[in-house]
Amino acid sequence: MTKLTFTAVSRNYFNLPIWIAKHRGLFEDEGLDVAIELYEGVDEVTNRLRDGRAQLGYGITEHVVLDSGSGGFLEIVGGNVNRLPFSLVAGKNIRTFEDLRGKTVGVSSIEAGSSSLVIKLLAARGLEYPRDYRMRAVGPILARWELLQSGQIDAGLQGAPLNYIAIDQGFYSLCEPRQEVPDFQFTSLNVDRRWAAANRDVMRRFMRAFVRAHHWFFANRAGTTPIAMAETGVSRDYAERAWDEYTDDAIFPPDGDASDAAVQALIDISALIRAARDRVKPAADYINRDYLHTAQRELAASPASGA
Repeated sequence: MTKLTFTAVSRNYFNLPIWIAKHRGLFEDEGLDVAIELYEGVDEVTNRLRDGRAQLGYGITEHVVLDSGSGGFLEIVGGNVNRLPFSLVAGKNIRTFEDLRGKTVGVSSIEAGSSSLVIKLLAARGLEYPRDYRMRAVGPILARWELLQSGQIDAGLQGAPLNYIAIDQGFYSLCEPRQEVPDFQFTSLNVDRRWAAANRDVMRRFMRAFVRAHHWFFANRAGTTPIAMAETGVSRDYAERAWDEYTDDAIFPPDGDASDAAVQALIDISALIRAARDRVKPAADYINRDYLHTAQRELAASPASGA
């Protein structure tokens, strides 16, 4: 068995395809022993890909764009959260965007694409950053949820199913960003291209399992639900609601691919923050589909292995 380390952010629903590949033995089918390591800091995931402590990971797509701009080696080889699964959830005492004036919005990282998204959403309602509100880097959605409950932040993006939980507990959704930004590559399957090029057979096998996991997710609500419950800790009804949203709106890509349109939307919106200015590369230049397409062709040629 070939050992690999896969890294991702926190115990959230975004990681379902990788958990499925692990639970269903899809990695084992490909002769892979994949250790899944989760971290609360989004920067930690990227740093581990850069220094080789992890070989693949679900990372912030914005980090690949920034890394490329500084001469780095990260590339996107597959999709993950291709469309926004978030609500902009506010504290119980906030009911309008105007109520956020002078308040604090929690974000994963000031330089993340989601921070640019927050700036765009609030600017459309007449609130300018940093004049009218503060942004505080607090980490991913689980951290934001804890701080929202404790009152240490006043609003933040909450992903399914935590947004359902928050609303059911009396918190308020100010808006549903996907209605305004239909495509946005929030996270993606990322790798150091030097490692990938030197390990093409491993990449081929990993991507076969990756594609199969996406096919299985979309075909198996009943089977996905207990995996989501075990890995994220949410109850059955919230896990089922999340599956419905992720499949109905293709938040995960059914074929495992990243989206040119979603990456371009990220690039365009990220121009709102200083570190993301002056980008000239088109979205497709950040994506290497060679490994994904090889896996897809092989699976199509042997249908029995595609389920």
